[in-house]
Amino acid sequence: MKKILLTGSEGFIGSHLTEELVKQGFEVKAFVLYNSFNTWGWLDSLPKDVMDHVEVFTGDIRDPHGVKTAMEGCDAVFHLAALIAIPFSYHSPDAYVDTNIKGTLNVLQAARDLGVERVLITSTSEVYGTAKYVPIDEKHPFQGQSPYSATKIGADRLAESFYRSFELPVTIVRPFNTFGPRQSARAVIPTIITQLLSGKDEIKLGSLTPTRDFNYVKDTANGFIEIYRSDKTIGEEINIATQKEISIGDLAREIIGQINPAAKIVCDEERLRPEKSEVNRLLGSNEKIRTLTSWSPKYTFEQGIAETIEWIRGNLDKYKADIYNI
Repeated sequence: MKKILLTGSEGFIGSHLTEELVKQGFEVKAFVLYNSFNTWGWLDSLPKDVMDHVEVFTGDIRDPHGVKTAMEGCDAVFHLAALIAIPFSYHSPDAYVDTNIKGTLNVLQAARDLGVERVLITSTSEVYGTAKYVPIDEKHPFQGQSPYSATKIGADRLAESFYRSFELPVTIVRPFNTFGPRQSARAVIPTIITQLLSGKDEIKLGSLTPTRDFNYVKDTANGFIEIYRSDKTIGEEINIATQKEISIGDLAREIIGQINPAAKIVCDEERLRPEKSEVNRLLGSNEKIRTLTSWSPKYTFEQGIAETIEWIRGNLDKYKADIYNI
């Protein structure tokens, strides 16, 4: 039974990954951002029979000493801790450098010092910027169209350097847009659903023309585990993608049709990205992950949306639909 240190375990994808790792028989050490309220984010919502198999370590990914202490005794590390909201990165880029770049460096240094067997570094499809060709494979050039994406590019390249310089067994895992239960309203799908379920007739959105490749979160979590299980993935950068795309406008109309067909979409200028920063098209290739692992998507987009709507319906009080969440 392998012991996995999971940073960012209290977040959206991290909490689902914690749950799935436990179900598949792994020992999990969950690295949670320290706070004086002693809250563990979404881990607090997981069933007791899951959390009984999770060791929680509170710390800060920006602190190398805490990171190394947490990693002691672990066979592998799945590094998900990051600042990810793009609008917030426009006015607080220093925080993204400290968390996304320095935090990743702390993980890499600790893993090297401790001789960890596998290191999975979480990237993002945002590192590609607007597609220069589709489907976007792992050889696509990088383009930092926001401070967020720039820091993730930097973190990825640090990870590559540790593989090439020190033979650290690193894999860069690059999920395309993930959605599902527990996602914050800074993401477009919960933004649409929470406004509709709150009874709003006018749904505020930014640009409707960009397209995205959406993964259901349970498929993303399984992608991490299948990448970890395969020795062929060491030293590789690997997309997790469905190889299907939908525009934000079509997505919104689909969800509106399911909840309140009378609702209308209105453009909220506050939600628009600067013109050169907007990523207009993301459609990922999943050929590499299918070749190197046994992963394939298990959920259709429609199934994922239905599960997400039902979960948000039962947890609507956790959202502030009247406030733009950056």
